[in-house]
Amino acid sequence: MDARIRQTLGVDIGGTFTDVVLLGGDGSMVAKKVLSTVDDYAGGIMAGLAEACRDARVPADVLDAVVHGTTVATNTILEGTGARTALITTSGFRDVLELRRIRIPQLYNLLYEKPAPLVPRRLRFEVDERVGPRGEVVRPLGEGSVDDALDRIRRAGVQALAICLLHSYANGDHERRIAAAARAALPGVFVTCSADILPEIREYERTSTTVINAYVGPIVEHYLRSLARQLRGAGVGAPLRVMQSNGGIMTAERAMTRPAYIVESGPAAGVIASAHAARAAGYPNVITLDMGGTTAKASLIEDGAITKTFEYEAGAGINLSSQLVKGGGHALRLPLIDIAEIGAGGGSIVSINRGGSIQIGPRSAGAVRAPPATVRAGTRPR
Repeated sequence: MDARIRQTLGVDIGGTFTDVVLLGGDGSMVAKKVLSTVDDYAGGIMAGLAEACRDARVPADVLDAVVHGTTVATNTILEGTGARTALITTSGFRDVLELRRIRIPQLYNLLYEKPAPLVPRRLRFEVDERVGPRGEVVRPLGEGSVDDALDRIRRAGVQALAICLLHSYANGDHERRIAAAARAALPGVFVTCSADILPEIREYERTSTTVINAYVGPIVEHYLRSLARQLRGAGVGAPLRVMQSNGGIMTAERAMTRPAYIVESGPAAGVIASAHAARAAGYPNVITLDMGGTTAKASLIEDGAITKTFEYEAGAGINLSSQLVKGGGHALRLPLIDIAEIGAGGGSIVSINRGGSIQIGPRSAGAVRAPPATVRAGTRPR
């Protein structure tokens, strides 16, 4: 491959494998698959990049774009391995995450238990304040209640903080004042406000979306910062772009503060590629299937068009937007490509529940998935 030809790097991180594709301006392509490095996902990307550049016989500094899709955020939610998260909300609204919506996915199951909130009740704190639906301040922010909440959060040892106050979509001043105080009092804690993530009416959806952003925030921020640093160290000056769940892209800096927007990042890229391939082959109506190590994903393409949604639920072993199956996960009210995803992939761990039923996933053996005779073998059945 001619080293003078500019190159584009495409990267997809999964829970088991990291795929790297080097695409030349002349149409040439080199693809590599390496094991994901869970402790620092950037390590797998750099290993794949080094192999691809070696095989293509080009230096890393010829890259003019790095486009990145990832399942790190969605795997974190499905497996329940996110950050220890706290929530600050208006006095009287501590249990919004518990109350959620009346819908449940099993209509006639009177004993159905909804998934536990991502923030347990002991880590949900109230502050004295009240803003009206038009943004008017009904009750000023009580600085003492904020200080008390932040002190209790500090002693709880949380890694992330979600701030969601009543009617903050109309006036986010109180949220941003709390966020500024939190960043000063809780160094190193990931802080996010609902007024910045989803400034829309509907308290449960806004609270849940903000909590999801905080829950996956530290993990996404850590590996994107590491990746940006290692790319610079390798001489890559190209901007790092991250795939959004809606099929667009955003800067890495933006993705670090709004990781809820990349929950279906990797799967979204797969649907877009499938739609392109289907059009080229003359098939306007297709079902896409993406089998990964941690999850399996499916989507519909109708009349050549990708299906999109603003109503999505994540977690509890399944991500979906079905109007017929509600209440089985945590509300994520953001624009997404409509993808149904279950926590059962090629490396999913098999367990036996009480009563003898067998469960596959949502936990995965990840990158240690291997035959028992190898040094990278896992220790649990799959």
